[in-house]
Amino acid sequence: MTVNIYDEANRLESALRQSDEYTAVKTYFEAINNNPESKKLFNEFRNIQLTLQEKQMSGQEITEEDIASANNVAAKIEQDENIAKLMQAEQRMSQIIEDLNRIIMKPLQDLYGVNDAATEQ
Repeated sequence: MTVNIYDEANRLESALRQSDEYTAVKTYFEAINNNPESKKLFNEFRNIQLTLQEKQMSGQEITEEDIASANNVAAKIEQDENIAKLMQAEQRMSQIIEDLNRIIMKPLQDLYGVNDAATEQ
């Protein structure tokens, strides 16, 4: 019996969308978008993240000013209940994705004896 991996991946994607964890992320993201203060702060946070990532990837120095700006926004983020809930929900979703990735990679790890090599050291 031949399995179409892409069909299975699409079923998994659908199951993720129906999960409680995804629903929580979606709910909290909508709450942010419905609150002008949360939305403004969230967008500011994302822009700073992108700027720092771009600098890091291009080899540019991250300045003290960049760090201070990021810390300032991070402090504000911690005070925003909508964003805090979204971040917690994202962490739970990330854990599921990490677990799924571990499961998906298991056939190759078994084939190459990755787990055996780790226990021999």
